[in-house]
Amino acid sequence: MLNIANISKLQGGETLYSKVNFQINPGEKVGLVGPNGAGKSTLFRMIIGEDRPDEGQISIPDKLRLSYFSQNVGEMKGRTALEEVVEGDASIAQMKVKLREFEELLCDPELDPDEMNKILDRMGEVQTNFEKVGGYDLETRAEEILTGLGILPEDHHTKVEDFSGGWKMRIALAKVLVTNPDLIIMDEPTNYLDMETILWLENWLQTFKGAIFMTTHDRDFMNNVCKKIVEIANKKITTYTGNYDFYIKESKIRLDQLKSEHKRQQDMLAKEEDFIAKFKARASHAAQVQSRVKKLEKIDRIELPPEEENMSFTFPIPPRGSDDVVIIKDLAKNWVNTKGEDMNIFSGLTMTIHRQEKIAVVGVNGAGKSTLLKCICAQTAPTSGEVKLGPSINLGYFSQFSLDVLKPELTVLEELQSHLSQATDGYLRNLLAAFLFRGDDVHKKIKYLSGGEKSRLILAVIFSKNNNLLVLDEPTNHLDIASREVLMEALKTFEGTVIFVSHDRHFLHELTDKVIEVDKGGVNHYPGNYQYYLDKKSGAL
Repeated sequence: MLNIANISKLQGGETLYSKVNFQINPGEKVGLVGPNGAGKSTLFRMIIGEDRPDEGQISIPDKLRLSYFSQNVGEMKGRTALEEVVEGDASIAQMKVKLREFEELLCDPELDPDEMNKILDRMGEVQTNFEKVGGYDLETRAEEILTGLGILPEDHHTKVEDFSGGWKMRIALAKVLVTNPDLIIMDEPTNYLDMETILWLENWLQTFKGAIFMTTHDRDFMNNVCKKIVEIANKKITTYTGNYDFYIKESKIRLDQLKSEHKRQQDMLAKEEDFIAKFKARASHAAQVQSRVKKLEKIDRIELPPEEENMSFTFPIPPRGSDDVVIIKDLAKNWVNTKGEDMNIFSGLTMTIHRQEKIAVVGVNGAGKSTLLKCICAQTAPTSGEVKLGPSINLGYFSQFSLDVLKPELTVLEELQSHLSQATDGYLRNLLAAFLFRGDDVHKKIKYLSGGEKSRLILAVIFSKNNNLLVLDEPTNHLDIASREVLMEALKTFEGTVIFVSHDRHFLHELTDKVIEVDKGGVNHYPGNYQYYLDKKSGAL
């Protein structure tokens, strides 16, 4: 269906990949992985025709229907959410227009019978194609998909321009899903989605009959959807027939085998080179020496891939602080919605968060998770009640808007210096190196950083301040899988207290020892890990 044959691609004078091959067959669900800058998005752009390989071919059947979802949703305005989704596919819209034109022609009472038969034949072809792509139930499917993606029926007729950026992303995703394509290419589809929507999308993709080629930083999502992994690394593309967990295990086995083969070859080369050096001056051994020189010239040298650079952070031991870290009494928070109605987010919340607890705050989108974190961090005033921090508690807060407070004209090093004015240049550079800012990267201006780079910089600031309480609102957003793993392991061994919101299930399962659920104006406590919470909710316990 999609065949990549011997393609090579240069970018900025550097080789992204050289003479690589792979294919995606009908109905396959394929995940694309690789370090940042390896060329994942470039490969997507080449497949959809926005870019071209320098060598080789990308073959796609002429009649294959392909849809592409990227983080760049483009401009959407002038239509309602439902209209945007229904009318978003140009080919379906053209078929609808064509069918109306045929119907108008057939209404002519003076139409010649032969001409009528020609029109009916052409109309039949268009109708067949229209039915194949689901044109007749397009609006029903669009409504179902919008609702599944969290845009409720009462908002289907809201103008697109009235939605925020994250919600526009959902509308753009709905446009891709509704077209009933043969192949969907998706670049980070779970960004900006809450847990319920991620689970709905996961289920939709699992039952989708077409093929999928996607990249995502959500490990569980990739595990549950993809049964084949394509890895871009070290200018090569390697295919693994299994999910992400299989890929992790198999790639380690392959690397270990390669290291063993490399060692055996190096030992053999050293032995041969010793022989050549020892006997090259002796005429009696000239033939043997020459034979071995030619043998070495023909050997295909095994090269080990460079070690992949990942974040490498461990927390310093924070000051001990109080055993009672956060004391909450009768906390309530209301807000006024766009219709002027007074809405209760939560009320009557009384609890104490203790030292070294790792607490996940969960709930549907808009339930008030971020608001609760803001109340704890004194970023917003409660309607009633109080929140107190225990003695000697130092708070570090990562919000969803932390990236917006970075100063665009400062360099990475200057931004860090502004927060850690007493630190030496050497300490700052070592800290930045741990978060993958090395060499000239420290002089890069904030305005040129990617979302992942900005997240790493904010985390470097928060984690270096010797805080013994961390309140983290979606800290994994924009981080790749490897960086999420490092962050998760660092937080697991952190000797302070962590209160966090995350939509990454792997992160939740690994880190959580208690759950707070914000739901329908109330807050529920679950004194167990994330699996305990899920089992309680499902009635399994």
